[in-house]
Amino acid sequence: MGTTTPPRTLAEALRARGDESLAGLLRARPDLLSPVPNDITQLATRAGTRASVVRALEHLDRFALQTAEALAVAPDPAPYDTLLALLTGDGEGDGEGRDDAGATITAALPAALTTLREQALVWGEDTHLHLVRTARELLAPSPQHPSPTGLGPTVAEATAGMSPGRLQEILTAAGLPATHDPVSAVAALAGLFTDRTAMAELLDSAPVQALSVLDRLVWGPPYGEVTPNPTPPVKWLRDRGLLLPVSTRTVVLPREAALHLRAGRAHRVPEPVAPALVAAAERDPQAVDRAAAGQGFMALSTVEELLKLWNNGGPAILRAGGLSVRELKRAANALDVSEPVAAFWIELAYAAGLLAPDGETDERYAPTPAADEWLDLAAQDRWTHLATAWLAATRTAGLIGGQDAKGRALSTLGPDLDRSAAPEVRHRVLDLFASLPPGTAPDPQTLLARLRWERPLRTSRPGAASSAPGSAGGQPSPGDTTDLRSRIALWTANEAELLGITGRGALSSQARALLDAGPVEAAAVLAPLIPEPLDHVLLQADLTAVAPGPLERPLADMLSVLADIESKGGATVYRFTPGSVRRALDAGQAASDLHAFLATHSRTPVPQPLSYLIDDVARRHGHLRIGTASAYVRCDDEAVLNEILADRRSAPLRLRRLAPTVLAAQVDPGSLLEGLREMGYAPAAESAEGDVLITRAGARRTPPRTPPVPVPEGPPVPDTTLLTAAVRAIRAGDTAARAVRRDAPDTSTAGSLPRTAAAETLATVQAAAMTGSAVWIGYVNADGAASQRVIAPVKVEGGFVTAYDHTADEVRTYPLHRITGVAELAEDTAP
Repeated sequence: MGTTTPPRTLAEALRARGDESLAGLLRARPDLLSPVPNDITQLATRAGTRASVVRALEHLDRFALQTAEALAVAPDPAPYDTLLALLTGDGEGDGEGRDDAGATITAALPAALTTLREQALVWGEDTHLHLVRTARELLAPSPQHPSPTGLGPTVAEATAGMSPGRLQEILTAAGLPATHDPVSAVAALAGLFTDRTAMAELLDSAPVQALSVLDRLVWGPPYGEVTPNPTPPVKWLRDRGLLLPVSTRTVVLPREAALHLRAGRAHRVPEPVAPALVAAAERDPQAVDRAAAGQGFMALSTVEELLKLWNNGGPAILRAGGLSVRELKRAANALDVSEPVAAFWIELAYAAGLLAPDGETDERYAPTPAADEWLDLAAQDRWTHLATAWLAATRTAGLIGGQDAKGRALSTLGPDLDRSAAPEVRHRVLDLFASLPPGTAPDPQTLLARLRWERPLRTSRPGAASSAPGSAGGQPSPGDTTDLRSRIALWTANEAELLGITGRGALSSQARALLDAGPVEAAAVLAPLIPEPLDHVLLQADLTAVAPGPLERPLADMLSVLADIESKGGATVYRFTPGSVRRALDAGQAASDLHAFLATHSRTPVPQPLSYLIDDVARRHGHLRIGTASAYVRCDDEAVLNEILADRRSAPLRLRRLAPTVLAAQVDPGSLLEGLREMGYAPAAESAEGDVLITRAGARRTPPRTPPVPVPEGPPVPDTTLLTAAVRAIRAGDTAARAVRRDAPDTSTAGSLPRTAAAETLATVQAAAMTGSAVWIGYVNADGAASQRVIAPVKVEGGFVTAYDHTADEVRTYPLHRITGVAELAEDTAP
């Protein structure tokens, strides 16, 4: 501990630490810095609060936690050898193989104890190990909160309040000499249970059924219910103190007896070593990189298609927030993926700042201006943008379809999807992937076992929300009770494959570069693996076009308007239909423009059927005109209008003739436009001036939006500069708080501010400035906050004192009227 005298309190133990050790404590437990403690005593007090201790215990690995649990059931303080015995056992009745396990535990225990000491959960030398009281209360056994070790209370705790007569009966039945002193009786009974020879003789005389009862209680829970007339085996155990009453119907196996039956071990299976990560398959690293790059390019295409789908304004936002189930299904059908996968892509685009609510009265989702900037980036830069956003996002798409704590459905883009543990779990999963040789895919079960070992407390209880019906690639079912961190880990593995972080189950080189060096280096690794975009397609006679690879963006944008995507894969197949050609004409293209476009970008001659299709649709396009009355249809050909009126399908439009060439409708122009198109016509919308309205893609964008801010998991980890300043401030405050004053007028209670008259205060600080000595002052700042400070006055003038403040470790100026009083320091303690 760095001192010759053993520390008596946690504060003394922390005070004996070096600055680097204190900085390590604050780094491991950043909640202790909010706000910065005034001194070491306040730091120790804050480190012992329940909320802080719970947070620290949740970040322990399994063996460090088992070590703390063993200390919780050990005497306080406990020698190192006692702790070691609780983890390894006494070596008797353990069976074969326990020697190797004991050696492993013996080798791992110092590191676990160091971790507990560094996090201020354990203090004291090896001869006197103290577990922080709050941690002991959290981990110690009680009827309401059984110990994680499965041990019950000690004999002294279980017999508290028991009558002396009953104690004498137990001693007599156990064959012990009678004593009228209750303390001696309890000590004798505890001594019996800790004496291996005497205990073995007692158990040898026990009925077989009694031993069966002990077997059911020995590893916990140690409590059992009994009837008013217990069976003979239970009565035998109760008479001899092997079962002690907790209430009229409950008995408990005392800790000393349980430890004898366990051969001295606090845990059935100590786990000093982290489970090994087993490889499920080994693949060619280059094949992994190519597969991941191909999947990453598919991810970019999917997000681009989603943005195009919502280009003119996406679905409406539910009153409770988020996307409706119907709209999710519609998006899934358009993207040709399952609904959970569609939800993942939508959430990823939202996390990357590419989608957001538009803020209108009838609020809808739409692409953001940042989406246009993203589309202009190179493919590798677009991928790193998505991957970086995914790694940092706390919104968890895998929860969609489940329920929150109040039984409400969790919807895509809705509230309550943030899980602060998600980024840490994602990074840890990928770090474990990276720990394997390139091209190696880990076994999922060993991956989960490793995560559970690293954070056992955080994976020992179910998550806040029920599991979703499935997520990207298939997930646990709604009835699964797997803990949240394990579910996030499974979702991470599947989402990483979808995003191209992994390929064929193994971590790609570009993902390793992203984790180790950053987006720039990852983009450089990925760039050679992405095919160059093409400037041509292959037109076929069956009214299709084949894109043998990724297309340049202007070509892809125009082709997506002129044709419908029929299939995707290594090559994309587009199909030309009357509806798709009409869509291009609605966007302001003329038939001649379409012919020229196809001739320019096709490596094959333009098929005659395609030319005929374009000319035929263009000839009929705009023949009908629709405007706003409620809506109207006008056409120079009266026969066409007569045909529409005679068609039964036009009845919902409620048309009537206003003039030989004009029909009026009782529906809005958009509905009239869609209704006539469904009847096989090709109408064009016109403005109030009679001009044809051109519908262009990408017309709707949200105002500038920032991506959703991830919900942090507790206070952020402080940087080195903040840690250095915090340690210096704590040290200085501790020096000031422990400084011995020569006299402290009007300080009736410890820690109160000195009180002196204004004239005495002025005279004292002036004298200190002349002699260069330090003084102790009480100071009240402009906000009314009072503090104690040790200062060395340099100059006193104009109602102010300029001094070196040992508490803040800097030169400051203080108004004299805010100094409550001053006292000189004892010479042997002056800074």
